[in-house]
Amino acid sequence: MKKGLSFILAILVLLSVVLAGCGSKETTAPKENQEQQEAEVQSTLVFGRGGDSVSLDPANVTDGESLNVTKNIFDTLVDYKEGNTEIEPALAEKWEASEDGLTWTFYLKQGVKFHDGTDFNADAVVFNFNRWMDKENPYHQGDFPYYGYMFGGYKGDEGHVIKEVVAKDPYTVEIQLNKPQGPFLNNIAMTAFAIASPDAIKKYGDKFGENPVGTGPFVFKQWIRNDKIVLEKNPNYWVQGYPLLNQLIFKSIPDNQARFTALQSGDIDMMDGVNPDDVTLAEKNADLQVWLRPSMNVGYLAFNTEKPPFDNVKVRQALSMAVNKQALINAFYNGLAEPAKNPMPPSLWGYNDAVQDYAYNLDEAKKLLAEAGYPDGFTTDLWYMPVPRPYIPQGKKIAEAMQAEFEKIGVKTNLVTEEWATYLEKTGKGEHSMALLGWTGDNGDPDNFLYVLLDKDNAKAPDAGNISFYKNDQLHEILIKAQQSSDVNERTELYKQAQEIIHNDAPWVPLVHSTPPLLGKKNIVGFNPHPTGSDKFTKVHFE
Repeated sequence: MKKGLSFILAILVLLSVVLAGCGSKETTAPKENQEQQEAEVQSTLVFGRGGDSVSLDPANVTDGESLNVTKNIFDTLVDYKEGNTEIEPALAEKWEASEDGLTWTFYLKQGVKFHDGTDFNADAVVFNFNRWMDKENPYHQGDFPYYGYMFGGYKGDEGHVIKEVVAKDPYTVEIQLNKPQGPFLNNIAMTAFAIASPDAIKKYGDKFGENPVGTGPFVFKQWIRNDKIVLEKNPNYWVQGYPLLNQLIFKSIPDNQARFTALQSGDIDMMDGVNPDDVTLAEKNADLQVWLRPSMNVGYLAFNTEKPPFDNVKVRQALSMAVNKQALINAFYNGLAEPAKNPMPPSLWGYNDAVQDYAYNLDEAKKLLAEAGYPDGFTTDLWYMPVPRPYIPQGKKIAEAMQAEFEKIGVKTNLVTEEWATYLEKTGKGEHSMALLGWTGDNGDPDNFLYVLLDKDNAKAPDAGNISFYKNDQLHEILIKAQQSSDVNERTELYKQAQEIIHNDAPWVPLVHSTPPLLGKKNIVGFNPHPTGSDKFTKVHFE
């Protein structure tokens, strides 16, 4: 029961007593009103989170706090199955690919409406793709970073994957590629490539991110910055009988402990960004339940390789030896993580388990620093995230622990943070020296980690996915070859080679692969946390 409701109900009960004493014929009305209000409470779910969204235009963001919301407003042509990254139909009922992998044909679901009442059809799909990929398009208002990450740049760029998108008839779309792309289907299932209402984009222009219109299970209602985003049930959702909730609210509560207190008091119904000790407390609370999200992420410390002394590989390797990953896990993850040695998690195919991690060894770290020309160490900045994320649940505390270790080898660090949107903006521009960040896999393909986060194609401001600005031509050739292959065995071997190169060059310190916990009320059913970190609340309801 939400805060304040008990007071209202008390007034209603008192009113019923007064009316009964006066001989009123309406003594049953308050009871009916009470049942109605309780039903309304139980059809609203409040999800507590650590930070606000940056924008609600899914094509224009990469942060989880934005994508978690837009996942419920928009739909994609194809989607991931519950609990894994296998592909299933969504707005496209079926599809087929040519033998050479250069032409993909999608047959669209008919009768689907956008939230503004306009029709979803082939022209809408073409409009969205043209908006994303063509920087000269009048509606390409923003940076559209994910499109560049996943499809080799934009129209006119040398590595651009998509040649043309054509409406063959009102409900058939053909996507022609310049070159085959192994993870193509997995890519277009990403929330970033959800189909938005063309009419709404034209109406709102660069304010579309504040006025999102899709075909999804929930309709955008209200956004109070740094407080809450309110979504309401889409009564015309194309999946008959869903969603089961009338309202879904994303509530921003930056402090993990305050968020857990809000859950215990009933002010929110679910939460992520959980302190380790609170998981144990929740497990002992008969009114709460714990979900564990399947691990498909990495938390990391990125070195800006374009800035001295991080342009020296021995400096990067030395700092890699000065991080006690297991101590971080023991202190900040309650055991719900494992040390990372590669930039992609072991849950993905193509993982190279033969790579040997840099051992925690302060003496060897000092020797490497001396060889690099820094026998007395140096002073630099260490940026930490201002919001809890699944892979870095307590950014400041983790940064402080690393700061203490680095000081033991003579490296003094000044801790720096920014508001979340600004943090992402500045690291994307390369303003940092070292920065904590992380990544939850979007589509279950190694390309989504290795190419997006560490290829030279994505080491470009202002929205670098590769915030190390690390560039290795040999790695690039391997990753592009893997992208263009449809042979999983060949791709696996190529990705193993790529991980060896990255390990030796050490542009990151891969820190952890976490198993993120979520907490919620015991009477919540139908929630199945997805490994991508973005959850659709279509089937969620209260018992």
